[in-house]
Amino acid sequence: MSGAEGRRGALIATLSTVVFFTALALLITHAPGWPEVQKTFFDWGQFKDSLPDIARAFLLNVKIFLIAEAFILVLALLLAVVRSLPGPAALPLRILGIAYADFFRGVPTILVIAMLGFGAPALQLKGVPLSTTFWGIVALVLVYTAYVSEVYRAGIESVHPSQDAAARSLGLTHWQSLRTVVLPQAVRRVIPPLLNDFIGLQKDTALVGFLGSVEAFKQSQIDAAATFNYTSYVAAALLFVALTVPLARFTDWLVLRDRRRRQAAGS
Repeated sequence: MSGAEGRRGALIATLSTVVFFTALALLITHAPGWPEVQKTFFDWGQFKDSLPDIARAFLLNVKIFLIAEAFILVLALLLAVVRSLPGPAALPLRILGIAYADFFRGVPTILVIAMLGFGAPALQLKGVPLSTTFWGIVALVLVYTAYVSEVYRAGIESVHPSQDAAARSLGLTHWQSLRTVVLPQAVRRVIPPLLNDFIGLQKDTALVGFLGSVEAFKQSQIDAAATFNYTSYVAAALLFVALTVPLARFTDWLVLRDRRRRQAAGS
């Protein structure tokens, strides 16, 4: 494609995008119910009043995300390794790993949060934490460990068996080969899908508010109930978008870089 054709294509794409979004904006703002929707969801005064409290509550979302992510990365890798163990002696461990992954991928996250958050403290066992935030983090770790372990396992299985065979021929044990040859390649290959899972995790931190923890979404509910206006929901949504969009773009960049590296290696 010549430079002129490329510029022409870019111009057409830009114009079509501008026309589409302009038409969409006109359609929405000229709808009969738009004045009421604007007043209810896009009140600038309510936005300025609610944003500081929601931003402070959003720090709890970030805290939950960072703590849960640290545990998920380690536990999911251990689960993936267990499910990849060879031989009949490891069959019970593989069955347990499969059962765990199937169960926590099958149960809705909100139900796991509710059962742990309300059920565990109700046992009144000595030493059992009563913090709703603690149990919300535990629930997210349990659920996302199941999902992320599948990503790790796909990465492990994508490494050609000849890599392990070559390492074993050099005298390395199975564990040494796994640790020094297979896992480094596997983890490097699955970084983009891992980031996609963690984008989902960041959004799901809002579910912890179901237990009563005052995070961003819960704070927006409190503000909406006090003012009978839903602009606070928009403020909370913008905070989540401000964090997840850069992560999404970073993921896209990693995918593109990996694709270019593979193409360069194959040429």
